[in-house]
Amino acid sequence: MISVAEARERIVAELRPTPGEVVHLAAAWGRVTAAPITARLTQPPRDVSAMDGYAVRSGDAVAHAVLNVVGSAPAGHPWAGRIGAGESLRIFTGSVMPEGADGVLLQEDATVTGNQVTVGEAVGPGQFVRRAGQDFRAGDVLITAGKRLNARDIGLAAAANHPWLTLHRRPRVAILATGDEIALPGEPIPPGGIVSSNAHALGALVHAAGGEPVVLPVVPDDRATIGVAAEAATGMDLLVTTGGASVGDHDLVQQALVERGLKVDFWKIAMRPGKPLIHGRLGSVPLIGLPGNPVSAMVCGILFLLPAIQRLTGLPGLPPPVATAVLDTPLPANDGRADHLRARLTTRADGTLVVTPYERQDSAMLRLLSEADALVLRDPYAPALPAGALVTMIRLDTIGL
Repeated sequence: MISVAEARERIVAELRPTPGEVVHLAAAWGRVTAAPITARLTQPPRDVSAMDGYAVRSGDAVAHAVLNVVGSAPAGHPWAGRIGAGESLRIFTGSVMPEGADGVLLQEDATVTGNQVTVGEAVGPGQFVRRAGQDFRAGDVLITAGKRLNARDIGLAAAANHPWLTLHRRPRVAILATGDEIALPGEPIPPGGIVSSNAHALGALVHAAGGEPVVLPVVPDDRATIGVAAEAATGMDLLVTTGGASVGDHDLVQQALVERGLKVDFWKIAMRPGKPLIHGRLGSVPLIGLPGNPVSAMVCGILFLLPAIQRLTGLPGLPPPVATAVLDTPLPANDGRADHLRARLTTRADGTLVVTPYERQDSAMLRLLSEADALVLRDPYAPALPAGALVTMIRLDTIGL
C-alpha cells in the first residue's frame, strides 16, 4: 500500500490540462485561463476627476479665491476648451479633466453664486484627480495563465475590453457505477438491492471542480459488460469507476479492464475509508477506480478526484486546503492507515472553532457525511489525543462541497 500523498502525486503527475478554447466573457466565471489576459486599452484613458466638483488650476484655487465657472462637463462629455487664469469648470466623478486644470475643488468646499464659485479650502496639484493609466495601461498583463476566474477577475477582463477569453476546456469525466445490487434513483430496485448514490454525488463533485460529468448507465458485475461499458469513455479526459475495486469474487472492475488493456499504476492506499482505489490508464484515458461504499467513494473523491480535475482544468492539482480546530472529545491512537473522520464544527462564545468527530464512522453511512462539516485528518500511527488538542481538518465548505 502507498500513502495518500504519494497516491495523489502519482495521479496528478499523469494528467495534462485540457486545450484552450475561446469562451464568451459571460460564461467565463469559474473557468481557468489558458493564456494571459492583457489590457487592450489604458484605464483610465485620460486624467479624470475622482469626485464631483470643479476643475481648477491649483495656483488659482487658494482659500477664499473667487473663480469664474466657464462651463460644465458631465462624464462622457469632455470639454473642448482650456482653463485659464481665474477660471473653473463644473465636472463630475469620471469627467475628463480639461486642459490647464490640475486639481478638483470638491463641491462640498465650494460656494456658488451665479457663474462664480468661492473656494472654501485650497486645492493642491493632483488633488482628487485619477491619472491616465492609474489602474492599468494597454499591454499590461492583468491575469496570468492558469488562474481560475472569479467575479472580480471577470470585471477586470471586461474593463480591459475583452468580450472573449481563451480558457481551458472543461474536462469531460465519465462516471461508471458497477454492481448487481444497485439501481439509479427512480429505477426498479433489484431484490436485496440499493439505490446508487455514488454516480450522482461524484457527478456533483466533478461539476463543482469545473468539469463536465458524463454519468454512464449502471452495469452489473460481469467482466464483458463492464469492459464494453468502459469503451463509452473513449475520448473522455478521465474515467471514474465506482464499485468493484477490491478483491472479492464479484469485484471485477480491475479484471475486466485489464482484459481491455488497462495499465495499472497502483490499487491500494494506506487510508480509511477507501483503501481499494485503482489508478491506471485505459488506452489514452486515465482511470481512477473508486470504492463502492458511498462514504469511501466521496472521501476518495475529495482527496484524489478533486485535485485530478483541477489539474485537467489547468490548475496545479494541489491537495485540498486544511485548517485547524480544537478537538471536543478524546481520540484513540491510530493504526497504520491514514484516517479521515467525519465531524461537525461548532464555535464557542470566545470564537474558538471546535470539531467533534462522529462516534460512528461506518463507510456506508451517507447521512453522516451529508451532515458533516469537516474531515479530521489523522496520520498513520498517530498517538492518542485528549480533548482540547489541536487537530488538522479539511473543511468541506472551503472546497465547494
